Amino acid sequence: MSTAAVLGAGSWGTTLAVHLAAAGHEVRLWGRDGAALDALSAARENRKFLPGIVLPEKVKVELQLKVALSGAEITLFVVPSQAIRSVALEAARSGQKSLWVTASKGLELGTLKRLSEILAETLGDPDPVVLAGPSHAEEVSRGVPTSIVAAARDESRSRGVQAILSTDRLRVYTNDDVAGCEYGAALKNVIAIAAGVCDGLDFGDNTKGALLTRGLAEIARLGVAMGGRRETFFGLTGMGDLIATAMSRHSRNRHVGERIGRGEPLEKALSEMVMVAEGVNTARAARDLGRSRGLELPITEQVCAMLFDGRSPAAALKALMTRDLKREG
Repeated sequence: MSTAAVLGAGSWGTTLAVHLAAAGHEVRLWGRDGAALDALSAARENRKFLPGIVLPEKVKVELQLKVALSGAEITLFVVPSQAIRSVALEAARSGQKSLWVTASKGLELGTLKRLSEILAETLGDPDPVVLAGPSHAEEVSRGVPTSIVAAARDESRSRGVQAILSTDRLRVYTNDDVAGCEYGAALKNVIAIAAGVCDGLDFGDNTKGALLTRGLAEIARLGVAMGGRRETFFGLTGMGDLIATAMSRHSRNRHVGERIGRGEPLEKALSEMVMVAEGVNTARAARDLGRSRGLELPITEQVCAMLFDGRSPAAALKALMTRDLKREG
């Protein structure tokens, strides 16, 4: 059995802490909000993000990051993508050593870097492990059968994470295409926003099927240009994660898109959400990456136009449907 630190006490961080403890590991769960951690420790339930799920005894809520990291053989970063750098820098200052894992999904604004690249840069570890795949916290925490991927260039690292996390309800595969897994996991949130717009407009299965198919092609186009392998995008961290996120009632990104489709401003939709919709920031980062590489990313461009430029969903749809006709590919 291992000692694990989980950094981030939102729904997914709490879920991973619960899962690790159920698998027999000792877990320290840390977050930035001291008041929320005090409430979590007292109630033994994350009533804000994951109501109804009791923290096992093996989960210890820690207010101090250095204490949470002390002796941890594996550390999972489960904070919002734009907070990864600051938390990793704080972890680096602690001087603790661990098997570093990012379980967050997204791209850093400004640098446009993947989250594992940020961990490598801040922690001095050239090969952090990426944990990704179709895995809604609301389901994993309740033991719904789930399969995900642990990706690292060094397979011994991904196998280590696989061994620690795998149970009869959570099956973990390994992969050495870190870039492909990470881009698939991040970019699918952008397409999920577009899927939600379709739902908000009361479109049907034809529209959703076309959107997911062309969205996957767009994800793969950018992901391959950035170093991923094309076949990765047809696996769990690509197609699998896209289907789960774009179709699920649990998906915060799909939910944001649905509200945009109904005519609500982005600010209103985000202000009334408890959790972070990573696709909003990722859309901007993906658009900038695509433009820098001279790639056509029409769905991403229209998602950004709706989110940031005030374009109506009807105008975005027309722009997509009236593009130059071409061969599928």
